[in-house]
Amino acid sequence: MDIQDAYDYYEIKSAGLGEKLLDALDDAFEILRINPNFQVRYDDVHCLPVKRFPYMIHFRIEGEEVLVYAILNTSLDPGSVW
Repeated sequence: MDIQDAYDYYEIKSAGLGEKLLDALDDAFEILRINPNFQVRYDDVHCLPVKRFPYMIHFRIEGEEVLVYAILNTSLDPGSVW
């Protein structure tokens, strides 16, 4: 839902901008696949910023898996959104 909401928002702002967001997210997910050891921001939740957009991917590492919990706008407080 986070991705769909962000996509819809950017498509309303400018046709094609939502697609650019999806491309940036694809790049970020590839980075996570290669090396998920990014900064722990709170508790054991890591965050990876999405290039060119004000979003961060919030995730945990559990064994060999990366579990994505949210993709949030950086102006939002993660505690109030979850």
